[in-house]
Amino acid sequence: MTTTDRTRQEILDLSRATTLYEWTAQKTMNPLVIDRAQGIYLWDVDGKRYMDFNSQLMCVNIGHGDQRVIDAITAQLQRVAYVAPTAATTAVRAELGDVLRRITPGNLTKSFFTNGGAEANENAIKIARWYTGRHKIMARYRSYHGATAGAISLTGEPRRWAAEPGIPGVVRIPDFYPYRAGKTLDDPEYTASVLAATEEIIQLEGPHTIAAIMIESVVGTNGILIPSAAYMRGIRALCDRYGILMIADEVMSGFGRTGRWFAVDHWGVVPDMMSVAKGLTSAYVPLGALIVSEPIAAFFEDRPLFAGLTYNAHAVGCAAALATIRVYEEDGLIEQAARLGEVLHVEMARIKERHPSVGDARSIGLFAVFELVKDRATREPLTPFNPKPNELGPMPAFNAFLRQHGVFTLVRWNTFFVNPPLCITEEQLLEGLAVMDRALDIVDQAIA
Repeated sequence: MTTTDRTRQEILDLSRATTLYEWTAQKTMNPLVIDRAQGIYLWDVDGKRYMDFNSQLMCVNIGHGDQRVIDAITAQLQRVAYVAPTAATTAVRAELGDVLRRITPGNLTKSFFTNGGAEANENAIKIARWYTGRHKIMARYRSYHGATAGAISLTGEPRRWAAEPGIPGVVRIPDFYPYRAGKTLDDPEYTASVLAATEEIIQLEGPHTIAAIMIESVVGTNGILIPSAAYMRGIRALCDRYGILMIADEVMSGFGRTGRWFAVDHWGVVPDMMSVAKGLTSAYVPLGALIVSEPIAAFFEDRPLFAGLTYNAHAVGCAAALATIRVYEEDGLIEQAARLGEVLHVEMARIKERHPSVGDARSIGLFAVFELVKDRATREPLTPFNPKPNELGPMPAFNAFLRQHGVFTLVRWNTFFVNPPLCITEEQLLEGLAVMDRALDIVDQAIA
């Protein structure tokens, strides 16, 4: 029996019997069974179509099934799929490094290729410690940096608990979350208070012990927390003042998601290292990269870089990345994300105005979230922090309505996301938002 001959239930049953699903109790899983995808659409094995309003895990930035990338992958497979990454190299590895040097900001010049974002962050930790001779890494609570040992230790949210005590030397600094503080994005007093608290922690911990500060340029899964320019520049200034490296995690926010190549480009900030993945290949095949500055690259000219992966700089991944970057450029997808981001911002504000359950609606480019509350005045979240299944209130019904009406997105706790592929049209964007608008009636009724 081939895959296409199996029914939805047969696929679910076999998958449950033979594979493990991530981040969940296995018996609770009831995933969509997807048969094919094209552009912004997914079709399940029963033929039902869904608009992909989260680019799966904020990664299929160019959309599904782009033949240009498929052809590039096929051509590379026919030429050479894999070579040992230290003993040999390929043209696509060299070309991708050169392209990344061109599109990344400032003096970020060399890439260490990985299988994904978590491994890029793992190597950022090691390199920061070697380069500075210090051991502490600072990170925020509302962050997600990956599921490997070091990355999950830096992650602040509850998924890290199962991996504790984790690696040593992790220090928490304040989040930048003006909505929860009852402030506006550009409130100078709020920004100053967060930076002052961060500097105090640096001083209390001892600047001479701190190797790096790692932050998501725009926090992703934990709520699309958009920083102010003053905050990002302030973090860069603190790093410079105390000889601390700044590591920007752009695994979700990179490659056009925010309307620029990279989110840091909005604020003119150049980190010392930047981790990327997801949109690098638009998830057609796995590939990540840690991109480092000239001084860090020079440090390893006469010192061994004690880091390695069997699939480092995999030729098929590099070919997919080169083709994906060409699609961004040929189709003007970075510019389209910026233009449609303005449309999205206006529509989200209108939806917020209509629904008392919407406490905040945040967006930058096509990177957006609705945060739902029980009461706008108090900003009490619709669900508790890290809710149990019986504490989710109307959110399962809300999500079921979206699925029933052909919209797939990430619904997490008291938030839901709007992160469609960058190739989406304005008409498609408005169509999906209209379904979300109607679904919010369910939440409004629950808090009435």
